Amino acid sequence: MAALPPLVDQHSHGAVHGELGLGSFEAQMAAASGAEGPAPAGTSHFDTRTGLAIRRWCPPLLGLEPHCSPVRYLARRRELGAFLAGRMLLRGAGIGAFLVEAGAPAGLTSAAELAAAAEARAHEVVRLEPLAEQVADTSGSVDSFLGYTAEALYVAAQHATAFASGATYCEGRAPDAGAVRRAADRWLRGRRPGEPLAEPALVRHLLWSAVATGLPVQLHCPDPQPLTDFLRATAGLGSDVVLLPRVPHHRRAAQLATVHAHVYADAGPFPEETLGQAPFGKLLFSSGARGLPELYVTAARLFSRAVERVVGEWAAEGLCAASDGRRIVELVGSGTARRVYRLAAEAS
Repeated sequence: MAALPPLVDQHSHGAVHGELGLGSFEAQMAAASGAEGPAPAGTSHFDTRTGLAIRRWCPPLLGLEPHCSPVRYLARRRELGAFLAGRMLLRGAGIGAFLVEAGAPAGLTSAAELAAAAEARAHEVVRLEPLAEQVADTSGSVDSFLGYTAEALYVAAQHATAFASGATYCEGRAPDAGAVRRAADRWLRGRRPGEPLAEPALVRHLLWSAVATGLPVQLHCPDPQPLTDFLRATAGLGSDVVLLPRVPHHRRAAQLATVHAHVYADAGPFPEETLGQAPFGKLLFSSGARGLPELYVTAARLFSRAVERVVGEWAAEGLCAASDGRRIVELVGSGTARRVYRLAAEAS
């Protein structure tokens, strides 16, 4: 298949600053996969699919042979320096645009820093819950909290590419004003500064407020099924909804994207499972990368090869023409994201 346009990564968190030794590098690998603690005795976190992918795809970007030892790879990384190595990796990832959650944790690049390092474009996605938490830290009353939150949402909508939420459930209607005030009062009275928002009515209020701005809304939901009523109710309101579920719920998200015209779904780590569940123009790529620049590289490589393998098999079977296969890969890898997130002017 001919060279494809750069990918659009619809969800990531930024890359780490500074040098990493073997232990800290493995800790970053473990955190990315949700593992806790060190690997079992006699093994390492390189003894994973991610570890194999890093050793396959990243060494050549730093001038080494594929599959070199982790020690050799990290020595080369230190030899180049964290800044140059990170830049070489990000620029070799094949990603042309990043959607990065705003408010990067300490030690991670901002959207602008990631864009500069990757020689690409980056756009901010504003997470609703931290936005409300920041307002709550400086609000002295329910009235001021609700007023300042509405103002903060309006201001964010002027520059953000999308909003995001971790809501796991939302009804098919917005909570009424009384329920929102009572929830805000309970939360403000009981919380300590910096405590995460965990008041369901407030989360639903934020979500409906974000939909009202018309910007796309990403839902980072373990299982999208409990959001079905919300998806049905938001049809025709002008805001697209993108589901980013956790494994193993990507197939269900793809099915919901098929049912609802304004709903889209992350293709997931195994796009061969979702390509058969939804129209190709309803699926989008994301790396979900946090920390290691290598994770952007491996996510992009694994995604591209999985999609190309599927459409290649379809073409070999006579199910589609080669030109159809190219269009499918372009849609899922970048085209649909440019349309949903209104990045069309940046098309390659």
